[in-house]
Amino acid sequence: MYKRNAQGWSKHLDFMVLDIIVLQLSYVFAYFIRMRKWDVYVNHEYRNLGILLFIADVLIIVLNNSLHDVIKRSVLREAFEHIKHSVLVLAVVLIYFFSSQLGDIYSRIVLGLTFVFYVLFGFSARVLWKSFLKTTSLRRERNNMLVVVTEDTAEMILSRLLSDKQAGYQIVGVVLLETTNLKTVCGIPVVTDIKNAAKYIAKEWIDSVYIDGPINDKRIVKLMDACAVMAVPTHYHVPYMSRSGVKRFSEKIGGTTVLTTAINYATPVQTLIKRVFDIFAGLVGSLIALLIMAIVGPIIKIQSPGPILFKQERIGKNGKHIMIYKIRSMRMDAEELKKDLMKENRVADGMMFKMDFDPRIIGNKILPDGTKKTGIGEFIRKTSLDEFPQFFNVLMGSMSTVGTRPPTLDEFEKYHFHHRARMAVKPGITGMWQVSGRSEITDFEEVVRLDTEYIANWSLGMDLKILFKTIGVLFSHRGAM
Repeated sequence: MYKRNAQGWSKHLDFMVLDIIVLQLSYVFAYFIRMRKWDVYVNHEYRNLGILLFIADVLIIVLNNSLHDVIKRSVLREAFEHIKHSVLVLAVVLIYFFSSQLGDIYSRIVLGLTFVFYVLFGFSARVLWKSFLKTTSLRRERNNMLVVVTEDTAEMILSRLLSDKQAGYQIVGVVLLETTNLKTVCGIPVVTDIKNAAKYIAKEWIDSVYIDGPINDKRIVKLMDACAVMAVPTHYHVPYMSRSGVKRFSEKIGGTTVLTTAINYATPVQTLIKRVFDIFAGLVGSLIALLIMAIVGPIIKIQSPGPILFKQERIGKNGKHIMIYKIRSMRMDAEELKKDLMKENRVADGMMFKMDFDPRIIGNKILPDGTKKTGIGEFIRKTSLDEFPQFFNVLMGSMSTVGTRPPTLDEFEKYHFHHRARMAVKPGITGMWQVSGRSEITDFEEVVRLDTEYIANWSLGMDLKILFKTIGVLFSHRGAM
């Protein structure tokens, strides 16, 4: 799922937080200079003034859009804009004092020093923070972008895209519309031709595609259609053919106005809330995982010598390779045995692997009389205890609490374009198809349909609904395998 760039004041939440901190620190120092005490937030009246300053600061930032183009401002303009902002905040405070008749209980020296410090320190903090952002990639997470251009415009387009240091994307390859012998453009490798671009995107870590070319070029339309099927966001200068199932919005990329299409998008606030929840869930889940490992670990060691944790390379969001962790429930030679058991796979097309009774699971045996005996491996799988170490992945950010199942490398190799759509979000410990039957669903196309439905209709409320359903599934053991 595409993370849309923030609009308005919300795109500069870092500057907003910085501004709030500086104002409160200015207030604390001003109070200390006048009162020779550090109890500003203990004192009832002055604690209220601190809250008023916070509200006034946020109010002016939002209503006045004080942080508009803050990254692009010159030092002189920044000084003017910050002074104007400070005066407006002071005006809000004074209006409140006048209307409430409470101004006499506060020291005018404290208020005056607060705004002197705020003007000086606030301006300095903004300048230093901008300087820091220009030399780091902290502002946005990496976004691997493929650029499709004509040979004539390639250098100009790439130069503009590369000049935007705060864009948050990394150009990993170029596709030229013409047949050419060029190997690189502006230092970026020419990775494939337009004919094979869709196949390249399907198998590589590509988060988005930037396209600049004639709209009547059928190859471009075909590529954009393929990207829509794969749920890979595309950026184009003008609207293209109408297609259902995708969301469109315009934004700025490298100084150019583009139309972006994506299966869905999350706002910065939604992304922040989801990540904060994942961190909390990751911490709690990781502690539970360590406790489970301490209890079942020795039993696993006795029944099947080897590591307690099983790690495996999987495919994550947009084709990124990740390493996931689980409590080992299978024998050490499980992957080798899988090749001989493929004929018993319940998923006919081989896109996933499921068996009614898997002999690779620790403790699973068929006795001479035909009785099927299970052990610790089957128990931790039925109770989903083996999944808890994936909270380590959630904590590290490679997975989310709710998402889609991460496929193995061999499964991903078999994917068609529409299968890749389920990779548009971070993989999750639980998800739509897990609470809709899990092992009872043996049709991979149904898994894809459920995952795509989840992504297209995603909301924070849907995540909560899936989490509650997951708890019910865990206690009932319905569909576990």
